[in-house]
Amino acid sequence: MIIKRKIDSFLEEWKSREGHQPLIIKGARQVGKTFSIEHFSKYYKHFININFVLEPKYNTIFDDGYDVESIIKNITLLSPGNVVEPETTLIFFDEMQHQPATATALKSFAIDGRFDVICSGSLMGINYHEIESNSVGYKEDYTMHSLDFEEFLWAKGYGDEFVESCYQKMLNITPLSTTEMAILSSLFRDYMITGGMPAVVKTYLANGNFTNILRMQQQLLLDYEEDISKYALGLDKGKVKNVYRHIPIFLAKQNKKYQISKIEKNARNRDYIGTVEWLGDAGIANVCYCLEHASLPLKGNYVANNYKLYFHDTGMLIASLDEESQEDLRSNRNFNTYKGAIYENVVSEALVKQHYGLYFYRNEKSTVEMDFFIRDVESLIPIEVKAEDGATSSLKKLIDDDEHYPDIKYGIKLGNKNIGFNGKFYTFPYFLTFLLRRFVKDRGK
Repeated sequence: MIIKRKIDSFLEEWKSREGHQPLIIKGARQVGKTFSIEHFSKYYKHFININFVLEPKYNTIFDDGYDVESIIKNITLLSPGNVVEPETTLIFFDEMQHQPATATALKSFAIDGRFDVICSGSLMGINYHEIESNSVGYKEDYTMHSLDFEEFLWAKGYGDEFVESCYQKMLNITPLSTTEMAILSSLFRDYMITGGMPAVVKTYLANGNFTNILRMQQQLLLDYEEDISKYALGLDKGKVKNVYRHIPIFLAKQNKKYQISKIEKNARNRDYIGTVEWLGDAGIANVCYCLEHASLPLKGNYVANNYKLYFHDTGMLIASLDEESQEDLRSNRNFNTYKGAIYENVVSEALVKQHYGLYFYRNEKSTVEMDFFIRDVESLIPIEVKAEDGATSSLKKLIDDDEHYPDIKYGIKLGNKNIGFNGKFYTFPYFLTFLLRRFVKDRGK
């Protein structure tokens, strides 16, 4: 079963671009990197697929130097059946975290220009500082995530026309029909339970239900912990695991703030330096920082030790919950019992997949709190996530108080509500979050 992914069109555009450089595709384990690249290879006459884990013999291909001729010669010596022909060959270096020397070779391939080169690897294993220093200026990066809701809709048979019709209603502030709301809400609930990991989604599609989904997700959670043990170099791996395991515990709390001091007795922030950043860099957790001031710019205007942690995939968050919560969610689809954590997580995930950084705000007296912020060209945009249709006092205050929050002109409220606008903030159903970047860009035109 082939699932359409957004990386497909990116790869086609990359190939058609004159003078394109070698490409590094990064991402968490099992988000579909290798499958997408192998699927893309159909556009080439020859495909050289080198996996440094499954075929360790290829670890010697750089022994004679990093020039293209030496590398090609060694590849064909090891596998005489490989045909390497200029202009018609794609060379794929997979699991490059096991052979960082690959990065050094990218400069040679970029200058040579006769062969297309794509590298891939788990963000957990890639020492990206080393790769960056060895290939700066001679590569292009692409970070791949699990499926977003638009890709999930494609997998369910809904085409671009349907998505476009939803977006036009969003842009023109036209409510969705009762049927559209019901169908999309049901699909979105399924998406939250399955998440976007490709193998899980394929199983869900094949079975038409959630059979075996939890088992697969829980195995992925175990695989992530195993990878922490393998790749968290220079850090206390037990501490990294401890931070990761406590993410759902803090998300269940009212303010969802992550506190190192509460994950074990006598735990101190200085003993956990680098652990949170590693989880974020590895792509298995999304870090949301508290803004020091609800104002622009966003970068550099946050408190580094005040943050919330979310799972990179909401299906994985649900799989990490206790058995009672699992049963309630899967049998009754009762998402409100988990104090809004699931809704916040799925929104954070959607924002990251649109290349937004994650920021929240809470003033000293906790009289003003906001879940997320994004921005357009000239203003800061607060985003409120409401599991239930409650009050929006913080959102109104941020918009109305020009003296303290001059960068905020309007806001967005996400919930189980239809499309609307009251003159101050837009209301959108959760399932349209994946269209926010496009909406913000087009809104002012």
